[in-house]
Amino acid sequence: MFLLLALLIGVISGLRTMTAPAAVAWGAALGWFDLSQTPLAFMGYRWTPWIFTILAVTELVADQLPSTPSRKVPMQFGARIVSGALSGAAIGAASGLLFGGLIAGVIGAVIGTYGGAAARSRLAVSFGKDLPAALIEDAVAVIGAVLIVGAVA
Repeated sequence: MFLLLALLIGVISGLRTMTAPAAVAWGAALGWFDLSQTPLAFMGYRWTPWIFTILAVTELVADQLPSTPSRKVPMQFGARIVSGALSGAAIGAASGLLFGGLIAGVIGAVIGTYGGAAARSRLAVSFGKDLPAALIEDAVAVIGAVLIVGAVA
């Protein structure tokens, strides 16, 4: 179950890079799962969720700008893989499966990056513009992250 959740939080990283680690950090900081005895203990520190939340909100705003590069360019894609790895590893570590969670998170990030781009493109075509598609993707990422982290608890 934890590996499936790690894969799913990786998918969220593929949709919105900073949303997944923000949600995982909040879960750890609120004590929903324990990372204190793992290398990812910093995810549960007092300021970590706030920092990731600021980054996530900034990303949600920046994503709406026409100058924002594609999620599939190397820098953006790499960030999503790192985010998926971190978030998946944290969920995996909560059950003693740090490395398995890391791998699942990376796989999920790749799926989320390409699948999210394809879905958003189709939605944008059906709406005739990108903004509604982007807002739907934002909602799926935020709600999905909360549900996934809640399921870890």
